[in-house]
Amino acid sequence: MTLSESARRETKEERVRPLRLLASSSSDQFSALWPGGQLLVHEIYPSVQGESTWAGVPCTFIRLTGCHLRCGYCDTEHAFHEGKLRSVDDVVAAVAAAGLSLVEVTGGEPLLQPACAVLLTRLLDAGHTVLVETSGAVSVEGLDARARLIVDIKTPGSGEHERVRWQNLPLLKPGLDELKLVIVDDADYDWAVDVVRSRPIPAGVTVLFSPCFPTMAPAHLAEKIVADRLPVRFQLQLHKVLWGEKRGV
Repeated sequence: MTLSESARRETKEERVRPLRLLASSSSDQFSALWPGGQLLVHEIYPSVQGESTWAGVPCTFIRLTGCHLRCGYCDTEHAFHEGKLRSVDDVVAAVAAAGLSLVEVTGGEPLLQPACAVLLTRLLDAGHTVLVETSGAVSVEGLDARARLIVDIKTPGSGEHERVRWQNLPLLKPGLDELKLVIVDDADYDWAVDVVRSRPIPAGVTVLFSPCFPTMAPAHLAEKIVADRLPVRFQLQLHKVLWGEKRGV
């Protein structure tokens, strides 16, 4: 799946309009407080985790609305604008009703919503293992240290690599957090290899290389990783192997 032309043409203001409508400030910063600790939620559903070292584990997904990036290969464009305002209490109750211990908060870009940090702590206090998938273009500072971050470093093939916040790397927690890089082509691969070899990634942080279909053949990527003896983990999107581009799985 690729990003639609209409989404590509959206201005910076149009990209975050759903969030600004709910924020108490019109500031260009994303730190405006939301009324009542509420969240703009796109969907909540149970499935199996499709990516990361948690792949295959039953998981409840909380997908929040809104993203300030427009990656060319984005497969969740539907989360850019569609959503319903829900309280943190309501979201926590919905997760409890799903009956699964593993939870992922994703988007869009979930960390654009300040109440997301409150949600993470509430879920952790309730005994859940909490994963947070973030674009890497928003600061992860100040989040509950118990949350497990999956930081999606944007490669040049995404069209958004200049938005990466490299300051996030030293904040990653060994043994808990992970980096993901979606590899679009061989040039992306070379760029990603340079990241692995030259950037200050803390020891013990798992690095995931994921092929972007159809421009990067999975076998080709796996073979390059082996040939270069890279200390990374190859992954496929398990949910797409099982259900294709179906939503809500």
